[in-house]
Amino acid sequence: MSAQPADGTPDVAARPVVEERPTIVMCPEGPMLLRGDAVIEDAEGNRHRTTRPVSAVCRCNKSATKPWCDGTHKLLPKKLRP
Repeated sequence: MSAQPADGTPDVAARPVVEERPTIVMCPEGPMLLRGDAVIEDAEGNRHRTTRPVSAVCRCNKSATKPWCDGTHKLLPKKLRP
């Protein structure tokens, strides 16, 4: 049983430290989905931090909002999709 401060809130120091890493899901013929905090580096070396609970990263290299997916892959012929 963990000790609690006098105000009744859980003792944060008693909880183990957990390093959370983003979860990665590769969508067939679509983007890479990142769940959690992450930093993406684009082709020019610029770093972009995720700002949403789930972020879609372009894999077709045709997005107008790179490194983020804008759905352009849906317009490509199947042979050109990731």
